[in-house]
Amino acid sequence: MKKFCSIIFLFLAINTFAQDSTYTRNVVNTLTSKVFWGRGYTKDGMRKAADYIADAYQKMGLLPMGTNYKQNFSFPVNTFPSKMMVAINGQKLIPGKDFIINNESPGIKLKANLNQIDSLNYQAGPTLTVLLKDKLTWSVATEVGEKTIIQVNKKYFTTIPKEISVDIENKFIPDFQAANVCALVKGTKFPDSILIITAHYDHLGGMGADTYFPGANDNAAGVATLLSLARYYAANPQPYSIGFICFAGEEAGLLGSGYFVENPLVPLGKIKFLLNLDLVGTGDAGMTVVNASVYPKAFAQLNAVNDEYHYISKINPRGKAANSDHYFFTEKGVPAFFIYTQGGPSAYHDVFDKPETLPLNKYNNLFKLIVGFNKKQME
Repeated sequence: MKKFCSIIFLFLAINTFAQDSTYTRNVVNTLTSKVFWGRGYTKDGMRKAADYIADAYQKMGLLPMGTNYKQNFSFPVNTFPSKMMVAINGQKLIPGKDFIINNESPGIKLKANLNQIDSLNYQAGPTLTVLLKDKLTWSVATEVGEKTIIQVNKKYFTTIPKEISVDIENKFIPDFQAANVCALVKGTKFPDSILIITAHYDHLGGMGADTYFPGANDNAAGVATLLSLARYYAANPQPYSIGFICFAGEEAGLLGSGYFVENPLVPLGKIKFLLNLDLVGTGDAGMTVVNASVYPKAFAQLNAVNDEYHYISKINPRGKAANSDHYFFTEKGVPAFFIYTQGGPSAYHDVFDKPETLPLNKYNNLFKLIVGFNKKQME
């Protein structure tokens, strides 16, 4: 009878927290707001996001993983804090929608004729190139190149680009200050055995003074799911300790997770399994698990939970890949999965990755699947 009551309590606890989609949606809306400016490198966006997460940990009663919630580190980054003007054939273009600047570009102020190289490439002297693209995709650079490259959405052009006027400012920061945000719920029986849930909270930041990249699916959704799980585990401590790490610098090359594994706040050998959440705001078309073939037993356990409760329509296995923050942990011998969902909006690394178009329709089921998988790791 006691065991039965425990099972009922666990079921009710999981569903109570899993059904709290309002909290998760509010976190996504907050992190993607203008205040956080794309959680990047201008207007103090990344620091504000780190403070928000640390405050959430504290309110939940989580323990700091180190001396405090933040693990500070720094790296170089090329930023675009203010001027971002491009006009072609006398027509001003809208940053983010009509054009982006390649992330490693230096600033430039120029008015010149464009020489056509081919149907998609144009040049204005040795320092400026214009590329016509079907899809504008931005990223983060840790160095400055020698040439300014502007990518233009070609669907906005029905005439040949002949002249360009450009005024763009860049600012290279050699030691941008960032922080991983790390917390822990101590285990009730085996506190030295740790399960870790991770998600990167940084995104692309802003491109100029008026344009920022919200990053709803990438990766406000991952952070929101992590914080929702943190709330659950804070209220329901487990036999193992459960750790939570929100990484900075992922978009600049997995820099935060790379720093953590070289300067771990918990012994890596004590981590029994790590789940990395990135791009988890959809799910109509199922989900993919990176490292499924590396850890077939754990993948079978994940599928067993899913087969029993039918949480996700399809779980696709994938092999080893250096495509998110799980990677350096795996390289150090820590068992890890990287989970991402599929279906829904196709916006990625652009200004259209917004909260209002992010469905979060499989959040509840993903939440329960993760809790069920973690339970199996503690059996």
